[in-house]
Amino acid sequence: MINKFKIGKFQIGEGCSPFIIAEMSGNHNQSLKRALKIVDLAAAAGAHAIKLQTYTADTITLNSQRSEFVIKDKNSLWYNKNLYDLYTLAHTPWDWHQPIMERAKKNNIECFSSPFDETAVDFLEKLNVPAYKIASFEINHIPLIEKVASTGKPMIISTGMASELEIKEALNAAKKAGAKKIVLLKCTSDYPSSPINSNLNAIPYLKKKFKINIGLSDHTMGIGVPLASIALGACVIEKHITLNKNDGGVDSKFSLDIDDLSLLVKEANSAWLSLGQKKLGPSKSEKKSLKYRRSIYIISNMKKGEIINSNNIKIVRPSLGVHPRHYNSIIGRKINCNVKINTPFNLKFINKK
Repeated sequence: MINKFKIGKFQIGEGCSPFIIAEMSGNHNQSLKRALKIVDLAAAAGAHAIKLQTYTADTITLNSQRSEFVIKDKNSLWYNKNLYDLYTLAHTPWDWHQPIMERAKKNNIECFSSPFDETAVDFLEKLNVPAYKIASFEINHIPLIEKVASTGKPMIISTGMASELEIKEALNAAKKAGAKKIVLLKCTSDYPSSPINSNLNAIPYLKKKFKINIGLSDHTMGIGVPLASIALGACVIEKHITLNKNDGGVDSKFSLDIDDLSLLVKEANSAWLSLGQKKLGPSKSEKKSLKYRRSIYIISNMKKGEIINSNNIKIVRPSLGVHPRHYNSIIGRKINCNVKINTPFNLKFINKK
């Protein structure tokens, strides 16, 4: 049995509507005013949580100009960027965390973060965050996972490039260190990522394999992929957000703007509601329409003893006559009474064989 649990006041897990996380990342563009506005508008759009990233350039990399510290992938948004310089630009100043979290509380949504080293966990604990996120690139950082797990708070772990063995190792480390409330997020660590690389069929596989709640951290450009993930069992959706993609920002190209976020929240709930139950037959709302299905009607005046054929009966709407399944067995029989045109056919009109 996969456990349900709460992040703040929101219930997470199977049978619950999708928990929508708006990831701010570095899209504050080094403006606290902009960061606070993102919180306000994410809340207005219906997101359940705003998520930060807690690191400095010094806690995530080294200040080096060696070639391995420069992004050389020409398809990357950050081609030719030095890691230290990129993280200096993208990080959220630690003294912004408290005012951002206070603004989230004022807007009645949750706020938590992805710590990138143990000092970040200590810092976030002082702010009493309701949960933690392990970023996909950190899934092999076992000491960090153990540190987060030791807090006993809910953990959300992005799988990213991790193999099944690495996912198992991370989960075992978290559970051994005390974590009991865990969600795995299927994630493609490509920015932006393509739907063709999303491999959402891994969601039910991970759920069955690890008997754990599964969600999606999505970097595609749009909302189609996260909506599809809900049909496969995703109970958490994380998307990067920005105020306006034209404003720039390190992650703006694959982020949702506020209108798109609002649409995601609305359609995610619709997708979840549409799953319904494992049942066939008419729903409660459909029952009133049953009478408009087809049945057999008499389409000409008939006299007793007349042979029934395709010229005097027809399968039409509504359904007040006998079921169409009787059509072939009625053809060729004699009618046993006079019947007027447009009368629903009744099996009493023919004698038993």
